[in-house]
Amino acid sequence: MNGKAASRTEGDLSTRTRLERGRGVLGPALELVHTGRAPTRAVLTAELGVTRATAGAVAAELEALGLISIDAKPSAPAGSQGRPSHGLSIADNGPVVLAAQVHSDGFRAALVGLGGRIVATAPGCETIDADPAQVLGSVIDAGAQLLEKTGRPCVGAGLAVPSAVAEPEGTALNPLHLAWPAGSEVRQIFADCVRDAGIAGPAFAANDVNLAALAEHRHGAGRGARDLLCVATGHRGVGGALVLDGRLHTGSSGLALEVGHLTVNPEGRPCYCGSRGCLDVETDPLAFLTAAGREPGPEGLLQQARELLRDAGGDPAIRSAAEELIDRLGLGLAGLVNILNPDRIILGGLHRSLLEADPERLRAVVADRSLWGRSGGVPILACTLDHNSLVGAAELAWQPVLDDPLGALG
Repeated sequence: MNGKAASRTEGDLSTRTRLERGRGVLGPALELVHTGRAPTRAVLTAELGVTRATAGAVAAELEALGLISIDAKPSAPAGSQGRPSHGLSIADNGPVVLAAQVHSDGFRAALVGLGGRIVATAPGCETIDADPAQVLGSVIDAGAQLLEKTGRPCVGAGLAVPSAVAEPEGTALNPLHLAWPAGSEVRQIFADCVRDAGIAGPAFAANDVNLAALAEHRHGAGRGARDLLCVATGHRGVGGALVLDGRLHTGSSGLALEVGHLTVNPEGRPCYCGSRGCLDVETDPLAFLTAAGREPGPEGLLQQARELLRDAGGDPAIRSAAEELIDRLGLGLAGLVNILNPDRIILGGLHRSLLEADPERLRAVVADRSLWGRSGGVPILACTLDHNSLVGAAELAWQPVLDDPLGALG
């Protein structure tokens, strides 16, 4: 073998060695790009703790899988020193997942790419049938039409539902606001619909607020938090979620953080759970409309409550109702702070609107009623993602790819 041939052979072996060494970090590398924590190859190298050559091989492999793009020409920020680095971004025409959300006022289907990017959405219906199979079949039909229109490959599907979802069975234990039977096998029904539609990849289902928290932690207001508490009210009821060290805390069987059934007013409204004065019925959109003396309209409870809250300054009844809900919400949050000691709280749905309407009042109630609040306070922020439960449902479906890109796609 001549010198040039030997050199090429050694180079090929070196490249293969770097690639084999790097395949063990393909998943972590993809997650870093997916969550925006590795915008360049230099950052990827530092975050993974590998050599520049190995990071380059890993990035090239992810690009070959159609998951990321590498800038052809490296660049450096103005004023920076050192060698410029190639930029890393999500591939524009890469695969997607089918994400769906069902709530009391309808459903929505969407295609979501890596990075939490919503590629396409389908308008959902405004009434929800009492048969989950019929509803989820309609959801999948809408998603299949999106896939046909876009022509994008699909690697899985995720569903967000307003109910605690028991593990490992995937049953919706308390879909109170959907009129679905308690214990509906939503994950299996959803998976069957996905399979019958010929859509590739595994199917998952989970609680909508859990998924909203996961999406916000990866792509929104929860980025960087170690112990993130999310509390939200959407169309009906109140949910909560806790993300610990980047992972959802779901308890022993998926039922943790049912915060909607904390009592915040012992003499308050009867709750669907059989108790009275729960956060679920004291701080949701229906509670706000009732406190303000308004009847529910046809446009959806959350939309109506938000529009009413925008007029709170000019109407004493609306302002009084907002203050009442803020005080109840603050009481519930304070109890959660005392138990969980989170380093950040994010609020979604109508709770986000209540925070934005009077942030000082809400923060003062939490600080006054919580032990840790008095000593320094816990940041309380608004969720920042549109359709965060949808994005979270997509995160479920993306997780097998993030765990093992080659195994999931190869």
